[in-house]
Amino acid sequence: MRRPLYTGAALVALATVYAPAAAVRRVTRRTPVHLRARMGHLEPLPGTAPRAWLHAVSVGEAIAATPLVEGLRRRYPSLPLVMTTVTETGAAVVRERFAREATHRFFPLDLPGSVRRAVEVIEPAFLVCMETELWPTLFRTLARRQIPVMIANGRLSDRSFRRYQLVRAFMKEVLADVTVCAMRSAEDARRIIALGASPERVFVTGNVKHEAGDDPPGVADLWRRLLGVPDGRPVWIAGSTHRGEELAVLEAHAAARRRFPDLALVLAPRHPERVAEIAELITTRGDTAVRRSELPRPKRSDAVILLDTVGELAQLYSVADVVFVGGSLVEAGGHNMLEPAARGKPVLLGPHNENFRESADLLLGCGAATMVRNGIELGGEITALLGDPELRERLGAAGRAAVASRHGAVRETLDLAARFLAFPERP
Repeated sequence: MRRPLYTGAALVALATVYAPAAAVRRVTRRTPVHLRARMGHLEPLPGTAPRAWLHAVSVGEAIAATPLVEGLRRRYPSLPLVMTTVTETGAAVVRERFAREATHRFFPLDLPGSVRRAVEVIEPAFLVCMETELWPTLFRTLARRQIPVMIANGRLSDRSFRRYQLVRAFMKEVLADVTVCAMRSAEDARRIIALGASPERVFVTGNVKHEAGDDPPGVADLWRRLLGVPDGRPVWIAGSTHRGEELAVLEAHAAARRRFPDLALVLAPRHPERVAEIAELITTRGDTAVRRSELPRPKRSDAVILLDTVGELAQLYSVADVVFVGGSLVEAGGHNMLEPAARGKPVLLGPHNENFRESADLLLGCGAATMVRNGIELGGEITALLGDPELRERLGAAGRAAVASRHGAVRETLDLAARFLAFPERP
């Protein structure tokens, strides 16, 4: 009885929420809807079935999946890899980063017809879902076909856990169709067991984001040339910002420039479609903005550089002297702070890191990150760090060591895949 109710609720949500919102995004932001693909009408795939299927809902999950993509290709060389995303920005990351390793398709809506059509096109040997994407109809469809499902880098935020607890009986049914859960932390493991997952199929593997990989040699010099920021000029980056944070960032920048007038700012909103809105905010303050996609070209030396592309932020951190990670001054749950820490950058965070609590505790605990509560504190910390190169070096080294100490998640996740996603290799 619960599954028909879920399907009915999904249909209502499609008609009353998803379709109108998609139509608005199509008109106001010119964001493609891809409705045909979301309904399961996928284009034919290259290669022969069966295939490995890796789902990463958006940009963050797609980037985090990088080491798993490489590992799956090594471990299952005979299986063509299909990566699905929900968002257009996630699709862009997959197409740019994994053009040689994987074929991209959009993820189907979790409705019986959509799922059936998509599964018939993909013909998966198994499905790996990044970060606890739970899809009842898809999981039941795959279970009936004896196709194993893995949750990789699984996490349950406070908000998600509270919501799932309201329908715990249903979630127990859904999790019964999941073959193995590779969770980030002991707390995430405890939560998914509390929702009904079998304890013998739940494992703590750590966070694969600790192992994003090294940048190519010379990448910082390359980015400085591309951005028009000469070597030796101080740079700070505000990454993954949300509405309500950009004003604090600009105020902090103005305060820090009183002592360091040649300081450059790269501002990277979490959602690139907000770039025009942020550019207007910058100009109303009497400053100048230039978009990353317009570079390299002549620009004012004091122009704020707006990142309007996807998939580049992690490497851009290599040019920074100081990094602020957004989604943390407002109640957005925070974002990936391990990327700048792994590159040896001192990290500044707001107080709201509920979705990245483990990472925040790791960096704050070893002194690699500092918490700020508003634009005034942010400006003060930036000024202090820029004025003390030894302090920056010490904090950066602590962050790099902390991230390195947590390596092993990818290996353990792939070991679980080999154990639970058993697939006989073809000769």
